[in-house]
Amino acid sequence: MKRQSNHKIIISGGGTGGHIFPAVSIANAIKTQDPGADILFVGALGRMEMEKVPAAGYTIKGLPIAGLRRDLSLKSIRENLLLPFRLLDSIAAARKILDQYKPTVAVGVGGYASGPLLWAAGRKGVPYIIQEQNSYAGKTNKLLAPKAVHICVAYPGMEKFFPASKIVLTGNPIRNDILPSTRESHQAACNHFGLDPKKKTILVIGGSLGAGTLNRCMENFLPRAGNFPVQILWQSGKNGILQATKAKNNYPQTAVYPMEFIQRMDLAYAAADLVISRAGAGSISELSAAGKACIFVPSPNVAEDHQTHNAMALVKEDAGYLVADLRAPDLLMDQAMELVFNDSRLAVLSENILKLSRPHAAAQIAQMVLEL
Repeated sequence: MKRQSNHKIIISGGGTGGHIFPAVSIANAIKTQDPGADILFVGALGRMEMEKVPAAGYTIKGLPIAGLRRDLSLKSIRENLLLPFRLLDSIAAARKILDQYKPTVAVGVGGYASGPLLWAAGRKGVPYIIQEQNSYAGKTNKLLAPKAVHICVAYPGMEKFFPASKIVLTGNPIRNDILPSTRESHQAACNHFGLDPKKKTILVIGGSLGAGTLNRCMENFLPRAGNFPVQILWQSGKNGILQATKAKNNYPQTAVYPMEFIQRMDLAYAAADLVISRAGAGSISELSAAGKACIFVPSPNVAEDHQTHNAMALVKEDAGYLVADLRAPDLLMDQAMELVFNDSRLAVLSENILKLSRPHAAAQIAQMVLEL
């Protein structure tokens, strides 16, 4: 018989896998510590969380919120002009959700829906916790910080953004199956993906939607991929899979394997000797837990250029390399080919990034939530 719980928790945020997967990790950790806790997610209508959260077994409600578009197309200008109205509608919708659900606590993990929900929660006296994933805090979290009970961060030195008394250095929540690879897990991973366990393996990941720059780098590399004794798992993302498959079909003998989405990231990490990735906070936290040598190509299309700040925090610790997005087409794959065969450098990078790992972040945040 499930024991009764007084905890009714709203977890708000999303937009990308980098926000959704940590949110689900926190929810799972809450359920582990208090199986009777009632959890409701609040996300943005039309965004990935509306599909991924129910798939993880949780209920979600959507707000009509959207983010600022940074390109100058007519469609983007029109969408941006609608933002103030969508924000007001989202605050009204958030208030209605709070009145109906009556949460005891709220958690914001970043993403479009987090701002309106936590703002409304603060106005109604609902205590809330902010989870700031990046080394450079976003504007929304800085605005929400004064009324937060705790602000969970992943990097030292966040006092320049938030009141020091509220900061708790937890790290970012990750899926609990992400671990450093062993000989056995490497073999199992290679079997899963049909790879040669004796060959060097590179994993290229651009996030759940893909990354145009990384995909172009891979397409440009395909004609000479056969010159290197290396195999590449290439997550091209939803937006790039058709072009990636077409490009690969021109070079059928190369050991390059494009995939839209990799479900078993634990095995993908275990197979890889080197990872090429964007520098989102969630990706960095998983790569740290897996102890993977990495080359980071920060996305230039993010608020406050936070991915460059994230990657630089690792570069300073000799825990990763950074290639700027603009330079990637010329430099990235040459650097990758040089690094993947340098076992001593791979070992140093792996050791240093593993030192930065905080694998128990979800459990620590869950405990703080349940204490409110």
